[in-house]
Amino acid sequence: MFKNLIVYRIAPGWQADLTQLEEALAKTPFQECGATQEKAVGWVPPRGDAHGPLAESVGGQWMLRFMAESKMLPATVLARKVKEKAALIEQQTGRKPGKKEAKELKDEARLDLLPMAFTKQGSTWVWLDREAGLLMLDTGAQGRADEITSLLVEQLPGLSLALLDTQTSPQAAMAHWLKSQEPPAGFSIDRECELKSAGEDKAVVRYARHPLDIEEVQAHIEAGKLPTKLAMSWDDRVSFVLTEGLQLKKIAFQDTVFEGQKQDDAGFDADVAIATGELSKLIPDLILALGGEGRGEIGGAATPVNGALHAPTSGPDDDAPF
Repeated sequence: MFKNLIVYRIAPGWQADLTQLEEALAKTPFQECGATQEKAVGWVPPRGDAHGPLAESVGGQWMLRFMAESKMLPATVLARKVKEKAALIEQQTGRKPGKKEAKELKDEARLDLLPMAFTKQGSTWVWLDREAGLLMLDTGAQGRADEITSLLVEQLPGLSLALLDTQTSPQAAMAHWLKSQEPPAGFSIDRECELKSAGEDKAVVRYARHPLDIEEVQAHIEAGKLPTKLAMSWDDRVSFVLTEGLQLKKIAFQDTVFEGQKQDDAGFDADVAIATGELSKLIPDLILALGGEGRGEIGGAATPVNGALHAPTSGPDDDAPF
């Protein structure tokens, strides 16, 4: 549970209880794609139980699960089908289809092929921390996050969201930590990072399973390459990769987190309690390490996108949707 995190600030004043949340989500339950449907999205029970609640509360933390399904229709297969249809028309009429007719043939070919296409499903954990005023999504793809937040804003009256932003950009902070070899209190630098040049060449240097306290890394930074990813650990309990866009990726809980746990303590409630318990402490410490919240706070420079508020962000969305 929680391999990645994109964090949003919930605007003050939003009021809803678990019953209201359940009723809102029930308007869009997930249903698999129909024969000629390319994509389907909706909510599924977080516990995985058929007909179970769509919103669960564990220790006051609200958990949802978003599901998406899409038909895989390779472009080459579609193009071949369109070519076959066009060839048949040319054989029967002696003329080649025009541009408008070719588009119609493509739509027709897609409808012919969709019932035979394979489907791909992917789910995303959604965590609402009402006390902290945060919404967190277990994805590294900003496009998927936008899809989920837009649906939530549409379904939950009065909900406004802004991507978490900080006074110091993650990129500037990571560069300082690497150059000085002085990570913030409670954090340590691990053995993975990516440095990228801002110049036209867009040169990239990656280190994996490699010490970063070396002059070579500092030389790259002095030459103008800036960190886009940096592996870190928090309190010897959680490891993660921080990105320039303030995303957490490759989240892993260390053995110390599970000390004292019994083997029969496993299950949904235990997983949620452990994950939210650790991450709800890590996130405030990370915000503090980045100088506190900044211009992305609602009421600041955040601007509405598709009904949701999103603070400015940067960095590539290099994760696939699933």
